[in-house]
Amino acid sequence: MSASLKGSNSSKFQVSEFILMGFPGIHSWQHWLSLPLAFLYLSAIGANVLILVTIFQDPALQQPMYYFLGILSVVDMGLATTIVPKILAIFWFDAKVISLPECFAQIYAIHCFVGMESGIFLCMAFDRYVAICHPLRYPSIVTDALILKATVFMVLRNGLFVIPVPVLAAQRNYCSRNEIEHCLCSNLGVTSLACDDRRPNSICQLVLAWIGMGSDLGLIILSYTWILRSVLRLNSAEAASKALSTCSSHLILILFFYTVVVVISVTHLAEPKAPLIPVLLNVLTKELRAGFQKVFRLSLEK
Repeated sequence: MSASLKGSNSSKFQVSEFILMGFPGIHSWQHWLSLPLAFLYLSAIGANVLILVTIFQDPALQQPMYYFLGILSVVDMGLATTIVPKILAIFWFDAKVISLPECFAQIYAIHCFVGMESGIFLCMAFDRYVAICHPLRYPSIVTDALILKATVFMVLRNGLFVIPVPVLAAQRNYCSRNEIEHCLCSNLGVTSLACDDRRPNSICQLVLAWIGMGSDLGLIILSYTWILRSVLRLNSAEAASKALSTCSSHLILILFFYTVVVVISVTHLAEPKAPLIPVLLNVLTKELRAGFQKVFRLSLEK
C-alpha cells in the first residue's frame, strides 16, 4: 500500500493517487517486455503514418473508403499513445504512480477512442453497402461532405457520450486500496477499488456500450446482410468475387475488434481468474490492427 493516503481523521482515509502495478503475475520480469513493446508501438505508429502519407500522396487512393481508413489510423494512433507510453514509463522509470485526474482522463480517452473506432467501422460498412448495393448512386451519396459530417458526428458522439463513465468513477469513494493490478486505468479495474457501491458505474458502462457500440454492430451486421444478399443476386461469379474481396479485410478488422472488446469485458467481469489476458489484449490490439490495416489497404488496391 502506498503512502499516498490522506487522512481526514484517524479512521477515514482518501486515496490521492493510484499505483499501476503493471502486468499481473509477472512483476518480477515484466521489464523484459519493454523493448518488444516499444518496437511494436513504434511499428504501429509508423505503419499508420505510412497509410496516411500513402493516401495523401496517391490521387488514386483519395476515395471515401481510403479516407475512412486514414481516419481509423489516426484513431488507432491516439488509442496507442493513450496507453503504451505510460506502460513504458512503468517499465523503464518505475513510474507507477498516477494521479486520480490523470487516471480518470485515461479512462475517458480509452472509451472515447474505442467508441470512435466502432463508429468508423460503421461508416466503412455503410460505404461498402452503398458501393455494392447502389453503385450508380455511390458518387452522389458518399461525398466528401458526407465523410466530413460523419467524422464530426462520431467525434462529438463519442466525446460527449462517454463523459458519464469517468465522471461516475471520480465520484466513488477510494478510501483504502490504491494498487491497480493492471498497466492502465480501466473503468472496472479502478472502480473495483472503491469502498462504496460501484454498481452505478457498471450499469452505466453496460448501457452506454449497448447503446453506442451495440447499435454500431447491429447496423454493421445489417449492412453486410444486405451486401451479401445483393452479391448472391449477381449473375457473374467474377463480379461477386470482386465485390466480396473489397469487404473481406474490413470484416477481419471488425471481427477482430469486437472479439477483443468482448473478451476484455468478460475477463474483467471474471477477475481475478485471468487478469493478464485483458491487459495483454489492451496492449497488443493496436499493433495487430495496424498490420490488418495494411492488408486491408493492399487488398483494396487490387
